[in-house]
Amino acid sequence: MGSASFLTRVRRLLRIRNQLIRECLAELLSTFVLITITLSAAAQKVTSEETKGDILTSFLGGALAVMVGIYIAGGISGAHMNPAFSLAMCLTEQFPWWKFPIFMLVETLASFLSAGVVYILYYDAIWHYSNGTLTVSGPRETASIFATYPADYVSVANGFLDQVIGTGVLLVGVMGVMDNRNKGVPKGLEPVVVAMLVLSIELSMGANCGCPLNPARDIGPRLFTYLAGWGPEVFSRGNGWWWVPLVAPLLGSAVGTYLYQLFVAFHYPEEDGDALEEQGSIVLENKNIDLDTGVSSKEDTGGTVPTGYPPPPRSSSTVPTTIPLTLLNES
Repeated sequence: MGSASFLTRVRRLLRIRNQLIRECLAELLSTFVLITITLSAAAQKVTSEETKGDILTSFLGGALAVMVGIYIAGGISGAHMNPAFSLAMCLTEQFPWWKFPIFMLVETLASFLSAGVVYILYYDAIWHYSNGTLTVSGPRETASIFATYPADYVSVANGFLDQVIGTGVLLVGVMGVMDNRNKGVPKGLEPVVVAMLVLSIELSMGANCGCPLNPARDIGPRLFTYLAGWGPEVFSRGNGWWWVPLVAPLLGSAVGTYLYQLFVAFHYPEEDGDALEEQGSIVLENKNIDLDTGVSSKEDTGGTVPTGYPPPPRSSSTVPTTIPLTLLNES
């Protein structure tokens, strides 16, 4: 009783009522968990010389981390965790453009902090494996634990195309999962399905450059390695590769989003015409969302429907929680 009373007092003292701040906090935590698990899986693989992990466990860890992140923040911020997904929501008018740079900054900050935590967690292992030298290339390099780098045979152009295609496939899949006029996913299982989608892309498209698919996931840890002792080579390796996972996933996001519209969403039967016209043939259908504020009309009662979060379930199916693309991971 006393404990409950204490928790109630703490909640009243700390509870934040500003919707944007609440969304940012949820996005920060979900992205932090996503990247911490993703990078830890890579660190375990590299520093153990693949005796306690391999490419499969690394990809599996990243995909499951996506699922966990969606469950953490899906009902608050939509659990974007990836600027590429936030961009897709903006393009389909489910997320206000003014929030896009804010979410991207929060996601990048979370990724940077995650890299710091993983460095501390695997500090002894990293220094032991690298023989006391933090290198970006060579047989004992450890920079790839944190950020993605292309294989030696991959050109910048090929790597750019790799990320456009990979992120495009991711967004096509996510749009299909989220489309309440399509097949639908049982309520509560949307994060599991998205995690399986991410895993399938990693397993099939991860060889060229580690399958980042997420600008924040790459640039945040890359900045950390630059500051933590790996030096400027983190930006020069791979013929100046660093900008590719920052730009290409955004282009891939737009390609994937519009492909789904052109091949699927624009062509539903005429009886759906009113909903299509109201939303400009947008995949998601959530009339509770105020596109200017991203806040549900239920705000005054404490219930919110964050921008990017799926609409109320129908009797036959439900629309999955929004998500990122985490997006994704370096293995």
